[in-house]
Amino acid sequence: MSRAFLPAWRFWLIVVVVAASFGAVWARLYYLQVTDAPNLAAYAADSRQRTQRLEARRGDITDLHGNLLATARPVIDLGVDPHALTEADVSKLPQLAEILKQPLNEVRSACADLWREDSNGHQRAVRWKKLATLTEGDYQRVLDLDFKAIYGNRRYERYYPANELAAHVVGYINKEGTPVMGVERYLDFYLEGQAGWRDIERDGRRRELAMFRQRDVMPTDGLTVQLTIDWVVQSMVEREIDKIVEKYNPEGVSIIVSDPRTGEIRAMGNYPKFDPNEFWEYPIENQRNRAVTDVYEPGSTFKIVAASGALEEGLVTPDTIIDCSKPVVEYRGRRIRMPNDDHALGEIPVSTVIAKSSNRGAATLGMMLGDQRMHDYAASFGFGTETGWGPAGEVGGILHDVKDWDGLTISRLPAGYAVSATPLQVHMAMSTIANDGVLMHPRVVHEIKDRNGNAIVEFTPRPRERVISDETARKVRAMLNRVVSTEGTARRAMIDGYTVAGKTGTSRKIVNGHYSHREHVGSFSGFFPVSDPQVVITVMVNNPRFPGIGYGGVVAAPAFQSLGEQLASYYAIPRDDEDESKRPGGLYVAQQMETVR
Repeated sequence: MSRAFLPAWRFWLIVVVVAASFGAVWARLYYLQVTDAPNLAAYAADSRQRTQRLEARRGDITDLHGNLLATARPVIDLGVDPHALTEADVSKLPQLAEILKQPLNEVRSACADLWREDSNGHQRAVRWKKLATLTEGDYQRVLDLDFKAIYGNRRYERYYPANELAAHVVGYINKEGTPVMGVERYLDFYLEGQAGWRDIERDGRRRELAMFRQRDVMPTDGLTVQLTIDWVVQSMVEREIDKIVEKYNPEGVSIIVSDPRTGEIRAMGNYPKFDPNEFWEYPIENQRNRAVTDVYEPGSTFKIVAASGALEEGLVTPDTIIDCSKPVVEYRGRRIRMPNDDHALGEIPVSTVIAKSSNRGAATLGMMLGDQRMHDYAASFGFGTETGWGPAGEVGGILHDVKDWDGLTISRLPAGYAVSATPLQVHMAMSTIANDGVLMHPRVVHEIKDRNGNAIVEFTPRPRERVISDETARKVRAMLNRVVSTEGTARRAMIDGYTVAGKTGTSRKIVNGHYSHREHVGSFSGFFPVSDPQVVITVMVNNPRFPGIGYGGVVAAPAFQSLGEQLASYYAIPRDDEDESKRPGGLYVAQQMETVR
């Protein structure tokens, strides 16, 4: 190269610039190919390779006859890659908005969301922006539009076909996929299944290269839980609750139906209600299963405890005369003021104490038993402890130890005060009388099945303990039969053609530390037929709002009667003898008492 017309400094400047340029290129190549090679290789692999989670299908929850109460349905989360959006895609957005039932402006705004800021403040490209959750049918309509940058990811969504029906028993899955309550939470281990995974590679258009698939572990779907709940019976209960709410506008209602021989719960309904498909639309208190979480003083339904204990201990017979006229009595060297009765009853037999629901008569029976035996019989009937029905949230109520009793407890406890119980505890205590004196654990799960319908786990009846003898139970049943008669407090619970036994309860609520004269809890718990109990029903109405006192015989007994009539037909329960002598309150009661004396 001739340097005749090129100054030396310019020559060396060109040499240095060219050398520096080649050096910079070489340094950059060295950095990319050597220094930063592992990071770049990992980034490339991360862009190309993915571990795809394969969601397991959550198991179904069914009623006793296989009707779906909870299931998992496939849905598609539809999204867009804003950076891959083409002009052809943009032209189809009005049709997409119509399918999604969303304003076009919202869809366009989502498609224009190109960048987002991460936790470190760096701008990151948005590669997928969710647009909507679709059914399979709607997703197919989107696919027919042939978008290049819009696609969906399939997943399972929890769905409750029965809506509000048995919602407090079934529970629900929240938006984070967490079981919140009921059977959903109780048996989550069996229901959730086990997710699988798949190692895949994708090309530049994010399409899977199936030939490079390395591992493919298929998910294991959840098992099916079959409950003891009967859809038909539960529907009956829900309708009766609606009638009570419409008529009395109460704070709360609980109704329980069960088989006394097995402890299987056929229905458990509560008010207020909620729909698990839209749980977020309801106040949180609506989700409370009041049948197992709310306690109240049971009132006269508790009188079966004192009567059963006194009969079992041989202290009285159904014909023993009890003086219910004394306002004050002597008990262990001290004078005790007796509770009041609604009507003066004087000297009456034990059977009439129960039929007329005498508070003083029940207090007298409790004093005959004494503090410790009265407490122990109450505990044996299940008061003060959880019933063990299964799902979480149950409370055990309150039954104070004898050492914590005050001077009036022995006269108030036998009448259902100074004790707090849940509707389910009262229900199981009444079931004990129907089940010949044996207290059962309530049961809401029948069995757990695999996808082929084979039983994996079976739940069998579980006796808790024998509380009283079968002879005593028959005596108490005969006395409770008189309650449901023209002479008793529950004549509105009578079912034509059947002998019915049960007990009303009316207790005053504590408001601002004092017993209210305006707010009450009315209840009725009973069973039929008396000679061979097939079904037990408990109705609890919390603070019915209407003029007068919310007596259990007025607000709860009619619902028992209506349910009893429907259940007698549904279960084809044989009618009792049509002879008048075997109608409630007739000669049948006397014959039953004579038989077991």
